[in-house]
Amino acid sequence: MRYINNEDFQIASRFLFISIAITGINQDIERVNNNPFKIKDPYLELLYAMISFAKKERKTLRKRMQDRRIQVARLNQTDSFATYLFVSNRSEEIKSYFIPVIRKKVTWILEELMMGSLQQYCPSSAFDSYALPLNSGIEPSAALDSSWSHKIHE
Repeated sequence: MRYINNEDFQIASRFLFISIAITGINQDIERVNNNPFKIKDPYLELLYAMISFAKKERKTLRKRMQDRRIQVARLNQTDSFATYLFVSNRSEEIKSYFIPVIRKKVTWILEELMMGSLQQYCPSSAFDSYALPLNSGIEPSAALDSSWSHKIHE
């Protein structure tokens, strides 16, 4: 049974998972900076764009949560589950999430952020000539024109 209304729960849970995604992106930035990548800049640019998108959304969600008096807090975490308290209009709801479910939800958010970041910084037409449909049966190297593939094999 849901003790808080569905819209408030959706706002609070999106805020929760966006916050977890931001933590993950920050850890990824640290890993890229501290590991011997030969070319770091494209990865860092994408991660910074993703974190910028995420922080803008989280700011909007935080404002909505303040306006509607919604709160979310982690109560407990084990190896398998994390338990959160959702509070809205003096109603409380405790929700336990299986850690792999959290990971899946955060992965979806990361994919959304990645696509949003790429669309903002790269017009869609920039990749049209290079894109291959999945399972097209065409190897990426075969999709290159012959003059380009000739230069690769020299």
